[in-house]
Parts: sequence; structure tokens; C-alpha cells
Amino acid sequence: YEGTLTLVGDEPHVPYDRPPLSKQLLASEWDVDRLALRTPADLAGLDLDWRPGTAATGLDLTEREVRLADGSTVPYDGLVVATGVRPRRLPRTDAHVLRTLEDALTLRDRLAPGRRLVVVGAGFLGAEAAAVAWRLGARVTLLEPAPVPLAHAVGTEVGAALARAHRDHGVDLRTGVTVTEVTEGGVRLAGGGTVEADEVLVAVGSVPNTEWLADSGLDVRDGVVCDAYCEAAPNVYAAGDVARWYNPLFGTSMRIEHRTHAAEQGMAAARNLLARPEARKPFAPVPYFWSDQYDMKVRAYGHLRGHDEVAVVDGDLGERRFVAVYRTGDRVTGALAVGVPPKAIRQWRQAIAAGAAWHEAVRGPRGHEAVGPGHDAAGTVGRGFVGGGA
Repeated sequence: YEGTLTLVGDEPHVPYDRPPLSKQLLASEWDVDRLALRTPADLAGLDLDWRPGTAATGLDLTEREVRLADGSTVPYDGLVVATGVRPRRLPRTDAHVLRTLEDALTLRDRLAPGRRLVVVGAGFLGAEAAAVAWRLGARVTLLEPAPVPLAHAVGTEVGAALARAHRDHGVDLRTGVTVTEVTEGGVRLAGGGTVEADEVLVAVGSVPNTEWLADSGLDVRDGVVCDAYCEAAPNVYAAGDVARWYNPLFGTSMRIEHRTHAAEQGMAAARNLLARPEARKPFAPVPYFWSDQYDMKVRAYGHLRGHDEVAVVDGDLGERRFVAVYRTGDRVTGALAVGVPPKAIRQWRQAIAAGAAWHEAVRGPRGHEAVGPGHDAAGTVGRGFVGGGA
């Protein structure tokens, strides 16, 4: 594309990588300079009309222009909305969150051996931050409202296996606990009681940044709603954490908050925006994410949420070295591996991409039953093996 490229962003920094914020940067293993997604030379080569530190505040589809916080407007022939998400916060609190470079540096400066850190929320972000803080010598309490952390996403048995890692390392993990307020000296719990802390990190999910689009005419139900091509309106596309698009591989609409996905969808949206209508391609990826916690490397492919069944096909949950695969309907739709080489899960990515039938890819023991939507558990685990269909 030889026209003007305008890049608008509310942060003052050059584009940087977010996953290391809760890992390498928080642990002081990386310097800030290592986070940059592109070198200065790469950015200069794009000849950008770059607007750092300036938020978008409105969109006019008729006039084809974006309104900015400084009062100016930017006209467009094509637009990609990639405004991401922001941390969900507890009411009336100034506790730490972990989304921006400043967030990570502020929390890092407060962590030291013996300091008491309470992490509210035991999802992947909260779990990673708790693991790093423990390694730095902090006394960590991890609070989670669900009976089993991450069960809604990975299943009860797998979630319990990941939770045991925290307890095995001395983190005080408390489940079924709801925090109602962050106080000056810690947090207050529902039903009474407090947990004392020197620092509190709130990691209870995120909210898509779509408020600036409220009067635009775009459909913004839990993200910018798009079709299979990532198009939200004529010549308007969305990508990354803020985009809710129809993934034809799984036959459902999804919004994914993972770094690899954001990069892939950004490229897909740009290509479809510039392509002739008949040359556009549906964006139908097998989503991928990873997480580092203590000595565990967690890798996952596919769409795990809303699954009907999960089976461990290799390794052992108790040893935290295993591969688990997920069924939705009669298809293999996801796979998650902990503590095994990458090649142990790659074949399952191929099975997911091919829409492999569950009964051909996974042969579990007799009596292996699915747990339906009305049950408390997210799945039953059976000991299985890899079948020829994978």
C-alpha cells in the first residue's frame, strides 16, 4: 500500500510486546528495550503518520473519519480497529493491574523478599504474576472465586492440576473466595474477613475498548462484531483482543485475548482490507496460547471453552506432564500440554485444523462420559491414547 498509513494509539511508547510484562519484565530478566515489537529502522521504513499518546474518541462511518482526544480528526479510506482491552477493576480501588509497561514497572518496584502480595484472580495472568512474585521472595496469597481456577476454560481436572503447582510452591491459594473491596492494608472478603497485604494485584479479566465506538453504528457486543473476513462494516476491519469475529473452522463467533492470535489477525485484517472482494480469505485459525508458571510451560491449541469432554491422552496430571484433548460435539476442538516437548501437541493442532472426529482421534476406556452444560464439572478425564485419526 503506497498511501498514507496513520497509526493512532493512546500509549506514548512504540508498539511493544505485552506477554513479557507478567513474566520476564516483572522478574527483571528483561530490560524495557527488549519489549519493542519493531526496531526504529523498521518503523521508520513504514513512513507512518504516527499519533502516540492520543486516544481515538469517535468514529464517523459516513464521513469516514476518526475523532481523536486532541480534537483533531483523521480521514480514512480503510480502517483497522485494534484498540484491545483494559483490565477489569474492582469498585473504588487503586490496586495494581497489569496491562501496560507502567503497570509492570510499578508492581516490579514494589516486590521484594518478604513483601506480602495478594493477587485477586487465578486466571493465567494472575497465576503468572503470582509465580514470578514467589520467585522474587514475596509472600503470595492467590484468591479465586471459582472452586477450581480456570475450570471454565480448561476443565476441572486440568485446572486442579495447574492449581496444585501454586500450593506445591508455597503460594497460599484460596478458592471459592470473593473479594469485595481493596483496603489500605489488604482486601476485604464477602461474608466478612480480610487478607492483609502490602500490595494487591487485581487480575479479574478485561473489558474490550469499544466505548469510543458507541455512536458509530458498529455492532459492539463484547467486542467489535465482525464477519469471517474480520470486516465490521464496509472498509472497516477489527483485529486482536477487541475483535469478535466468526471463525468458520469452529462454526462460532469468538473473541480471543492472546498475543499470537492478535498478530495473525492483524495481518489477516490488513490483507483483506487491501484485497479485491473476490480475493479475500476467511480468517479461520487454530488459536494458540502459552503460559509460563514456575517450572511449567503450558501450551494450548484450539477453542477449549464450552467443551463437552476432556481426555488425558499422554502423561500424568499428578506429575504435571501431560497432554489433554478437548471434545465439542463430535469433533476434537482443543489440546493443552504441560511439561512436554512442543512436538507432543503439534499433531493435535493438525487434528483440530482438520476437524478430526473424536471417536477416531481419541479412544478412551469404556465408561468414558461427557459432562454436559448443566454440570458443575467442565469435563471428565479418561486415560486414552492417540488414535490413527490424529
